[in-house]
Amino acid sequence: MIRVLMMTLYFEVVVFGLSLAVMIMIDGVRPVTAGALAGSAAMLALVAGVTIRRPCGQLLGWLTQLVGIALGIVSPVMYVVGAIFAGLYVACFVLGRRIEASRTA
Repeated sequence: MIRVLMMTLYFEVVVFGLSLAVMIMIDGVRPVTAGALAGSAAMLALVAGVTIRRPCGQLLGWLTQLVGIALGIVSPVMYVVGAIFAGLYVACFVLGRRIEASRTA
């Protein structure tokens, strides 16, 4: 479970980085603002991915999902992208817990 959640967070780093161009070119956000928002979200996802094995890392992973959806305030397409990644993260978390429970039983 942890490995899949980690890879999801690393993919989010890439997506948040690419959202920078969308924010600037399509939504007309100032480059400094877009860089700060997308960069902060990408950094949060990276830190969450590195520390996912610890309880604080799992909390950061959930926070990353909220931040991904919240980027939709600046760029509406990020509502969709953030919701897709949040759904993927929740599905991996739930299925991972079920698999771990069935292995221990």
